[in-house]
Amino acid sequence: MTHVDPPPVAWPGSWEPLGVTADDGGVNVAIWAEGAERVEFCLIADDGIENRVELAESTFHVFHGYIPGVKVGARYGFRVHGPWDPANGRRFNPDKLLLDPYARAIDGAIELGPAIYGHVGLDDLERSDIDSAGFVPLSVVVRDDFDWEGDHPLRTRWTDTVIYEMHVKGFTKLHPDIPEELRGTYAGLAQPAAIEHLHRLGVSAVELLPVHHFIDEAFLLERGFTNYWGYNSIGYFAPHGAYSAAGTRGGQVREFKQMVKALHDAGIEVILDVVYNHTAEGNQLGPTLSFRGIANESYYKLGAEDPRYYADYTGCGNTLNASAPKVLQLIMDSLRYWVEEMHVDGFRFDLASALARSFHDVDMLSAFLTTMSQDPVLRQVKLIAEPWDVGSGGYQVGEFPPLWTEWNDKYRDCMRDWWRSEVGVGELGWRMSGSADLYSSEGRRPYSSINFVTAHDGFTLRDLVTYQEKHNEANGEDNRDGNSHNRAWNSGIEGETDDAQIVELRRRRIRDFLTTLLLASGTPMLVAGDEMGRTQRGNNNAYCQDNDISWIDWELEDWQRELFEFTRTLLTIRREHRVFRQRYFFQGEPVREGGPEDLAWFSPDGQLTSGETWGAPETRAIGMYLAGNLRSRTADGRPQHDSSFLLLLNSGHEGVDFKLPGRPYGQLYRSILSTSDPIPVLAQVENHSEDVVHVPAFGVNLLEVTKH
Repeated sequence: MTHVDPPPVAWPGSWEPLGVTADDGGVNVAIWAEGAERVEFCLIADDGIENRVELAESTFHVFHGYIPGVKVGARYGFRVHGPWDPANGRRFNPDKLLLDPYARAIDGAIELGPAIYGHVGLDDLERSDIDSAGFVPLSVVVRDDFDWEGDHPLRTRWTDTVIYEMHVKGFTKLHPDIPEELRGTYAGLAQPAAIEHLHRLGVSAVELLPVHHFIDEAFLLERGFTNYWGYNSIGYFAPHGAYSAAGTRGGQVREFKQMVKALHDAGIEVILDVVYNHTAEGNQLGPTLSFRGIANESYYKLGAEDPRYYADYTGCGNTLNASAPKVLQLIMDSLRYWVEEMHVDGFRFDLASALARSFHDVDMLSAFLTTMSQDPVLRQVKLIAEPWDVGSGGYQVGEFPPLWTEWNDKYRDCMRDWWRSEVGVGELGWRMSGSADLYSSEGRRPYSSINFVTAHDGFTLRDLVTYQEKHNEANGEDNRDGNSHNRAWNSGIEGETDDAQIVELRRRRIRDFLTTLLLASGTPMLVAGDEMGRTQRGNNNAYCQDNDISWIDWELEDWQRELFEFTRTLLTIRREHRVFRQRYFFQGEPVREGGPEDLAWFSPDGQLTSGETWGAPETRAIGMYLAGNLRSRTADGRPQHDSSFLLLLNSGHEGVDFKLPGRPYGQLYRSILSTSDPIPVLAQVENHSEDVVHVPAFGVNLLEVTKH
């Protein structure tokens, strides 16, 4: 790459937009650095030689200038001069080369050592004068005129959405049909073999674990590990460089766009898991890489009593101050960039409660939530909250405002407890029918509940039903990290002595979970690999395992292929029958005159469930009746009939005989699937009402009403 030395003085340039904006003649540079005294723009040549240009103009705390001759692909950083006064929250240190908060691409990684810290050793009050150049990543000038060829937002309805949570590298690293040089990259995920799996499975959206550029924490590097999950962001506009097969001088931007376009061509939306609640700079003893050295007391929430320290609502050392105007602007500019320039379809916000804090309390009228609700771009995309953080009052499940959906951990906990035989049908009813107790207020809908049983953080579905205790020994913390145990998953199989029976019961429980997840009202989320029995060998905190513990193994046994087909069948049923994709909460009223209620619950004797039975914690068997809604319509407005279904659930240790309910619920029923069968086979023989259907211990049967 040809390096052009810039002149010693920048032209005045413009104070907006923030960041580095390239044109044919050079770049406009603008960086907000409230409290700073001087800012230098530093170009780094390929040989490491640094050329500094002072940004002499300052408008509204934005230091800016136009530098002719700077080319696309050039690497740069900033040096920010100002007071070193950590006791009062000011940590300016021009010896630290800083990343641009608005960098579109980032090149390189941190090299562990004293140079990356703004302070000396364990004394955060003493300023370090070691130059960090050569030890920290660099920002890259990007100007990309990617041809989207008519690509546009898919805008898949929430009712039709099935989310597949996945890791770019973990999904592609071992895939035998992806070229080896593309495995673990955005380009690998864009390959036909990767997309074909998603398409055949029937998911509508991938939710990518963090792809904002992130770094490895020092404590992990010291122990020989890396940050695999990526919840340690340092660049909110830059695709993570390590996932790029095209290089990190801007190639990652084009490659990411090509991936999105390929997924969109297959009808699959792209949702990003984003981490705006904290940054990779950690607490007062963390490295100085960007925000801390630019405007520490503005970017971060500092201790109310002692601004030397950081308010930590995230468990990661710091909390981004989303209530500060310029920090809020950074977040909003970043989100709009990913929608408008990168064409993503939505976001899942990690520890979203931390973003909703005004001063130090969670506030549903906070600046962040209020700004999101009125933004003309962002209010059109999918918004998913992880509705908690680790601070006081941070648990906010069911409390986020309209437009937002939420990870519903009450669904997760209820379903795990139900299949553990530890909860009755009372809460099960709420969770299977869309959690109206949490989401029916303020105009929210059943799809506001993101239903999940497993997520990246925790056991895989196979491990959930296999291991009694976690096995995180590979993490190097003597198995102390992660959730402490897995609570009696051997319940119901302790007396079994036949290994084959034990294995089959465990596999049936996987099918149980998948069935109740994918047929419940709400928006289901699958974790990549659960549809084919992926294991992490009992590790329930694989955040630092960038290896075959975390990567999907595509060499499948027969039972794993059968499980994929079982999951695919469930998703086909969900997609073909609107009754499993409710737009509104059930009312418990007839869907038509003389017809059945839209939702009804039956005891094994075929009678409607009484209040006494409903509230009994020992009740382990229930029938969930879903009436087809004649009021639904096709896309062109024609009335659309949908079948009625009866879902029979038994979480008890013994099999149960269910008597099928008669009119008006049904006269004839046809078996669709049973979790006793590894492969669903449509039954040819219909059951009459009053017939008895046997549901084994820890089993589910699904029947379709063929005649009312």
